[in-house]
Amino acid sequence: MLVWIRQQAVSIPQIFLASFDGLKIDIEHSTALIDSTFECPMRPWGGIEQYNYSPDSKTIAYTCRKKTGYDYAHSTNSDIYLYDIDSKTTKNISEGIMGYDQNPVFSHDGKYIAWESMERDGYEMERDGYESDLIRLMVMDLTTGERTNMSENFDYYFTGISWTDDDKEILGVVYYRGTDQIFACNRETKEFRQITYGCHDVHSFELSDGKLYADQVSMQYPSEIYVYNLTDDKGEGKKLSAINDDVLSQVRMGKVEEHWIKTVDGKDMLTWLIYPYDYDSTKTYPALLYCEGGPQSEVGQFWSTRWNFMVMSGGGYFIIAPNRRGTVGFGQAWTEEISGDYGGLCMQDYMTAADYFTDNVKQIDKERLGACGASFGGYSVYWLAGHNYDVKGYNDGRRFKALLAHNGMFNFEQQYLETEEMWFDNWDIGGPYWDWNNPQVKKSYANSPHLFVDKWNAPICVIHSEFDFRIVASEGMAAYNAAQMRHIPSRYLYFPDETHWVLKPQNSLLWHRNFIDWFDTHLK
Repeated sequence: MLVWIRQQAVSIPQIFLASFDGLKIDIEHSTALIDSTFECPMRPWGGIEQYNYSPDSKTIAYTCRKKTGYDYAHSTNSDIYLYDIDSKTTKNISEGIMGYDQNPVFSHDGKYIAWESMERDGYEMERDGYESDLIRLMVMDLTTGERTNMSENFDYYFTGISWTDDDKEILGVVYYRGTDQIFACNRETKEFRQITYGCHDVHSFELSDGKLYADQVSMQYPSEIYVYNLTDDKGEGKKLSAINDDVLSQVRMGKVEEHWIKTVDGKDMLTWLIYPYDYDSTKTYPALLYCEGGPQSEVGQFWSTRWNFMVMSGGGYFIIAPNRRGTVGFGQAWTEEISGDYGGLCMQDYMTAADYFTDNVKQIDKERLGACGASFGGYSVYWLAGHNYDVKGYNDGRRFKALLAHNGMFNFEQQYLETEEMWFDNWDIGGPYWDWNNPQVKKSYANSPHLFVDKWNAPICVIHSEFDFRIVASEGMAAYNAAQMRHIPSRYLYFPDETHWVLKPQNSLLWHRNFIDWFDTHLK
């Protein structure tokens, strides 16, 4: 039997089961595993990891969020279902777990199934789904039906699950203190051990004959294959592929440093400092504060054809990249401090990082500091633009002399009724702007950047894309028009054929040329 995904006419991905004789698939007599109104894999991120065959080929486990309409837009409660091929019956094995449950993987002996699980949806508590809850490792004994939360004493996201050959350990990628590493969890003791170590992000891995073959990147190199031993204890790994070596040999990279600095409330915050590629300690350089999106994401050792620290520093800039409140990989409490407090401690974290490095790195010209970011990072730039006055220690009271916001939230009231993920705004903002009896709503909407346009005083570049349905293009248009009407030097870069991300190569080149030109114009 063969399982495959088929996109229905209404663009709902479905999984089907059909006979396969080694030469031909019997599509005519195929069976749909779920109702055509539901999707598997789940959009927008799901792929073939969201369903899995049992070792005896009698059962298919799959992920599905069986909701439509209003409920679909407000809930993150997906479940793991087991489809019995012989009886054609379906069983929900994650019932009662209210958040995202996804990506099931059977053990080799077929006795267990593991999956990624979030505890909270919030929908039953008059709050909408929480997409950034702790990603726990859940394991079920298929004989007894007992579910075990393996992450009970482990405060980090656990993703990309696979079993060791003897089924004694479950492997996964863990967002861990600014890097992505491979960890193993002992099925019996629930103890976690770190296998890989170093300044890199592991995207994914495969286990073969006791070796872990990892797709790995860092801020200084794109994807390459590294190998680790399963028995490693924080192993550094050995590089196997050299696909990019010839190109990289012709490129100069900036040095990357890890710094832990104190926040305004005395906590430790990891901030990356990336040096200009042509760094000369006798010179001074402008600097850019990088504002992370998400907001619940990580400033890790990522490599991207979009935001790329080596391209940015290659323009002759120091890059200051803090893992501010709300980033993942530093415990769930740190991640959750941002929800309902968009204009609070997370913004203080940005300003603390900017001031720390401009005060302590003499090669940074304090009076040539810019800020940039996308999505929540774009919101951050808009917010910082309205709080960029009377700053102590800067000659004219302005911390930032130039700004760039990509696909950012500008007007919260407008944004609330435009986004396609209602659960996000309802959890992180607190709900609709008309619910003024809700203290969190009052606090959140009072920090909408459009309310502080009268305080804008620095040149700003706005970038937005027409097919961004998360933060629609009118947000960028409104921000640019606000700058124009305030006679603030401003630029608007509009992509009619991009989404929340700029993915097309020629558009990417235009984006980067605009980025460097904008900051060169105002900081050099």
